[in-house]
Amino acid sequence: MGNFLAGKVVAVTGAGRGIGRAVAMACAAEGAQVVVNDYGVSIEGGEPSSEVAEAAVKEIEAAGGTAVAVADDVSTMAGGQRIVDTALQHYGRLDGVVCVAGILRERMLFNMTEEEWDPVVATHLKGTFTVFRAASAVMRAQRSGTLIGFTSGNHQGSVAQANYASAKGGIISLVRSAALGLHKYGVTANCVAPVARTRMSANVPMELKEIGEPEDVAALVVYLLSDRARDEKITGQVYTIAGPKIAVWAQPRELRAGYAEGAWTPEKIADFLPGTVGTDPMPMLAQLDAMAKAAAEGQRPNA
Repeated sequence: MGNFLAGKVVAVTGAGRGIGRAVAMACAAEGAQVVVNDYGVSIEGGEPSSEVAEAAVKEIEAAGGTAVAVADDVSTMAGGQRIVDTALQHYGRLDGVVCVAGILRERMLFNMTEEEWDPVVATHLKGTFTVFRAASAVMRAQRSGTLIGFTSGNHQGSVAQANYASAKGGIISLVRSAALGLHKYGVTANCVAPVARTRMSANVPMELKEIGEPEDVAALVVYLLSDRARDEKITGQVYTIAGPKIAVWAQPRELRAGYAEGAWTPEKIADFLPGTVGTDPMPMLAQLDAMAKAAAEGQRPNA
């Protein structure tokens, strides 16, 4: 047992399996009291079971840690509130929340149905909001706390996961909004974009050159929850961790601008925009071309 999070109370969603489970275990191992939330659904969004949350709690307790299970649906306001209420009822405070819960329903955009769109956005994006909403009220009153959302490199866009990519992009904006809105109350908010071997990554149709284990991700999350990160005033950031690599994503900003004399017309824009303002090349398009070339040559695409 370590003491990186000694005395802290942390709630983790999606903590019954994969990265969420690794995060919950690592937090407990570093001295935190942990609320383990997992609704128990499959990555495709099947019927839930509370057994996975209870199993994680038993494993934490067997290792000498302290935890309590909450099998609730984070896509509901009541579910997010109950996670926070459980922390307060059992441990009297809440110092950090980590929103890992997620599902997948892959489909090309032109074939995607509402039934495939809504649950993915609800679990990832709304599920982060419901927990952040309830936790931020407590942390504002405490004048301390840390919110951690989980995004993905797919926030850049995805061939067959428009629902997932949209939700993950939304989480980044939610985290940045939380960082701005809660800064004066001493609350930080950051985002993690993991690349690790999980149930979800097992279905990626390409060879990932940079990939690690859930425990790598958990180590970064523990740091971001700690006083060491707070002392460095780390907030509003998006970090990728992929095995030995840690990277920080750029903040959104204007790349270049140009100005017209007089009113814009379509013709004036056609003459002006390509040569003066231009475009920002999309790395994912180049990657798609490389993958298509590899597939045509009978090779497994790399990413």
